[in-house]
Amino acid sequence: MIPHLLIIPGLGDSGEKHWQNFWLKKFSNSTKVIQDNWDEPQLHEWLYRLEETIKKTEEPTILVAHSLAVSLVMHWASQNNNPNIVGAMLVAPADVDSPEHTPDFLRHFSPIPTQVVPFPTLVVGTENDSYMSLERAKKLANYWGSDFINVGKKGHINSDSNLEYWEEGQDYLQQLIAKIKS
Repeated sequence: MIPHLLIIPGLGDSGEKHWQNFWLKKFSNSTKVIQDNWDEPQLHEWLYRLEETIKKTEEPTILVAHSLAVSLVMHWASQNNNPNIVGAMLVAPADVDSPEHTPDFLRHFSPIPTQVVPFPTLVVGTENDSYMSLERAKKLANYWGSDFINVGKKGHINSDSNLEYWEEGQDYLQQLIAKIKS
């Protein structure tokens, strides 16, 4: 059985064509973190909303974060602990530490915490993501104690990537679940 999936979108929310929204439709055991301001995120507000959502979880849960939400999850994990969080799938992290990769108004999400995460994690990166270099994504995965998968040239793995249900990503999710259960 698949644990509960907590979908955590990044900047601007996940659009209608984003794989996260397709997963919300496909997996009946999934819910989404809803932020008050998707376009001008404030770290403390986003952290509060994430923590409030996690506090309501009563079952084993995997965090499924995309882009800016990966930094959010790392900030949460550096300050909080919840036994119901059993893993995280961290897709196409945005490099909020780098002015060349992300806009200045996201700099308050920096620095990205770099300590080992206390639950199994999987980082998915690409060779042509305009928001983080592949090398940096690998380095962060190493800091966090995460497994790392390079999916080739799929951009930022967002709506523009046109992945719909992203079956390949579902396979990676299954790998993470197998690791959690072992």
